[in-house]
Amino acid sequence: MITTANVTMQFGPKPLFENISVKFGDENRYGLIGANGSGKSNLYRSLKLLASVAAGDVISALAAQGGLSSTFWAGPEQISRRMQSAQVPVQGGPSNRAKRLQLGFNLEDTGYAIALGLPADGGISRFALDPQIKRESIWAGEICRPASTLIDRKAAMARSRQGKTWQVLHQHLHAWDSLLTHTSDQQLMPEAVQLRQYISSWRFYDELRSDVKAPARQVHIGTRTTSLAGDGHNLAAALQTIIEIGDEQALREAIANAFDGAQLGIDVSPDTRFTVQLTMPGLLRPLTAAELSDGTLRFLMLAGALLSPRPAPLLVLNEPEASLHPDLFIALAQLIRRAARDSQVWVISHAARLIAALEDEANCLTHHLERSLGQTRLEDQAPLDQPAWRWPDR
Repeated sequence: MITTANVTMQFGPKPLFENISVKFGDENRYGLIGANGSGKSNLYRSLKLLASVAAGDVISALAAQGGLSSTFWAGPEQISRRMQSAQVPVQGGPSNRAKRLQLGFNLEDTGYAIALGLPADGGISRFALDPQIKRESIWAGEICRPASTLIDRKAAMARSRQGKTWQVLHQHLHAWDSLLTHTSDQQLMPEAVQLRQYISSWRFYDELRSDVKAPARQVHIGTRTTSLAGDGHNLAAALQTIIEIGDEQALREAIANAFDGAQLGIDVSPDTRFTVQLTMPGLLRPLTAAELSDGTLRFLMLAGALLSPRPAPLLVLNEPEASLHPDLFIALAQLIRRAARDSQVWVISHAARLIAALEDEANCLTHHLERSLGQTRLEDQAPLDQPAWRWPDR
């Protein structure tokens, strides 16, 4: 379980997140809430970037978000008190310091951090502006210290601590390759193997579509699946899998409670194409996914994600309330509470009513984000309230 998440999108010593470290403790369910533009999506995207590191495609993931340069702090390197009090306009100056995107998190007994930057010189390659992995570290315990570092990677070389000595694991890692993608040796790199497996199991839901051409509205060949796809295209198969090997009763109760006694059905054609059907009280025939309202379809997708027969260690929902009527927030909160029995669930939202429904449970921890002069901060977090965190030395 993640106990601390830390993101620094850095321009010299000045990060986009004002040294933000988010502490989560032992609870399984968390709410991140704030106004539009407060930085919720940045924290979410940072988690997805960490997942792409384990998948070996962090460079392409960064490119999809506009490239590494778009992640850097766009404000001045130093913000004076006069700027903060609006006595003078916000203004910057020249800087020769290296820019870095740093991402990291702590589990109960292990931590991981990665730093990405631009090449020192352009070179002759057409890919000379691709980001490079400058540093990676895995350590034991809460704080990254030289004595607690287990695996360390600087530029092209990675080494592992073996007792009181270091053993070189790789001397020529490509600048775009994470050490997590070279983790086949369970004896030399057990921590890296476990971290990669853990990160690879994270699930993110921010691309669930409910428009007319949404993948979930289409008819697909069904195969047994224990997790809903990020775009929801395998919705019918995912729901049928829950019916057969998951908690069918919880699924049917959630749908009946949300839609006044509606009943779920999955139609299977002779060529094994699956179709979602929903029988509504008062209608003479079931409605297919193509006929459902945006909110109804989205609730079914969220139910499929949250009732997975194979729970993920980390499940992140980005603005799950989109397209939902507020009357469905209670039913959604009940699904989230149930999923939190087996998964660490992050809910990133600006729907106060949904967060309030989650906060009815004692083990829900809510962080409110705010933005001041472009910097994302936690409300009411004083400097001494920040959890312990230390980045690996450059």
